[in-house]
Amino acid sequence: MDNIKTIAKNKKAYHEYFVIESFEAGISLSGTEVKSVRAGGVNLKDAWCSIDEGELIIKQMHISPYEHGNIFNRPPARNRKLLMHKREIMRLFGTVKQEGLALIPLSVYFKGSLVKVQLGLCKGKKLHDKRETAAKRDANRQIDRAMKEQNR
Repeated sequence: MDNIKTIAKNKKAYHEYFVIESFEAGISLSGTEVKSVRAGGVNLKDAWCSIDEGELIIKQMHISPYEHGNIFNRPPARNRKLLMHKREIMRLFGTVKQEGLALIPLSVYFKGSLVKVQLGLCKGKKLHDKRETAAKRDANRQIDRAMKEQNR
């Protein structure tokens, strides 16, 4: 069994999008970026993915510069290459183009010693969908509270 340690989650993605399907991809990082990820210096809030020339690229993912690094530090919000099989990338490319979906990073985690990114094939929510989701969440909270009080 692999050791999985979650580093960062994109909570905004679950608020803004319906996640239809999720995928796992590796990410190409430099040495100081890996050390910064281990320290938890990752922000996925505004990150998104695109497919350029057959390569999967993650954009706007912020990895803080490693504090003990010097000339080897890279720019924090640079574009980074994601690693997936070519046929998976081409399948995603076709789905995104045909159905108008978005590729959004949902989380970054360590799987053993490797840094992985969970990508979501997402469809945007409208305002009424966001309100409906919030209402369901509040209703579930109230039900849980009532059950807890009843069991006392």
